[in-house]
Amino acid sequence: MSRLKESQNIDSLIRILQAIKKSQCSHSEEDPRVLDEAINRIELLRKKKGKTNQQVMTEFVKIAELLPDFLKKAQCTEC
Repeated sequence: MSRLKESQNIDSLIRILQAIKKSQCSHSEEDPRVLDEAINRIELLRKKKGKTNQQVMTEFVKIAELLPDFLKKAQCTEC
């Protein structure tokens, strides 16, 4: 993957996670922590110099592993 495309993907993921965080009408105590951890991990990856494609994919997998629990709880009945 080219570095430009990689940076665009990382930036897109950050924007998506931030939009999810802002759009939730109700959060449990755990929800913001999970989203913040995912956002922090990807922002650190974006700043890291000399990262390999393998490192990028490994971080994406770690972030993806954080989200299923959040997404199960994120169904809002109040909206």
